[in-house]
Amino acid sequence: MKRHMAFERLHNFRDLGGYRTHDDRTTRPGLLYRSDSLGKLSGADLDRFLALGIRTVIDLRYPWEIEAKGRVPEYEGLTYHNLSIEHRPYDQEALGPEVPVGRYLADRFDEVAHDGIKELRQTLEVIAADTEAPLVFHCASGKDRTGLVAALILGLVGVSEDDIIADFALTGLATDRLIADWKADHPGRSPRWPGYGQAPAEIMRLFLDGINEQYGSLRGYAEARLDVDDDLVGVLRTRLLV
Repeated sequence: MKRHMAFERLHNFRDLGGYRTHDDRTTRPGLLYRSDSLGKLSGADLDRFLALGIRTVIDLRYPWEIEAKGRVPEYEGLTYHNLSIEHRPYDQEALGPEVPVGRYLADRFDEVAHDGIKELRQTLEVIAADTEAPLVFHCASGKDRTGLVAALILGLVGVSEDDIIADFALTGLATDRLIADWKADHPGRSPRWPGYGQAPAEIMRLFLDGINEQYGSLRGYAEARLDVDDDLVGVLRTRLLV
């Protein structure tokens, strides 16, 4: 299944359908999407987006990011949620070349998983509540915050860790375009950190190893930290699986 969907200005818009679960069900295609910033939508891209029938957008960015870069355009039937799951900003571009990509970002993921428990729980509730129309969640590049939410959702509905890691690493197909966007915003410069925009599988593997060590699984983390119970998981599975 080809997951990246073609847009001119969106580089990392992907369908989370088609993943098998432990009980041989499949995530429903055309229902749940992940993306980089929808503030870039305009013209033909906006038309393509509207044709998907999406009625709910979860924006995982800080309010100051939205103010600086814009948000999804208003349209009839849209429900928009700003749920900023990250509480400790950091500047990837400013990191030195000595900073290891996998370990550094896995540690940031763990911070978000523990700092953003309120917003992560709200994100799950929004996804569970919308039983009909497609939904998309996104951050700036559709990599880190979006990757964490995607891992959580896929893990809760029963997708394997191998597929969760592979889904995260697919952002690597968009890395060159994401870096090109950064360079266009910073003429004459290149990101200082070699890890900028990169999505090696090691990041998600290290993050999941840490979650497993602390809680046994993503489900164990969600139960302990997000107060997720069998009822909520059941609703998510009913909504997202075929």
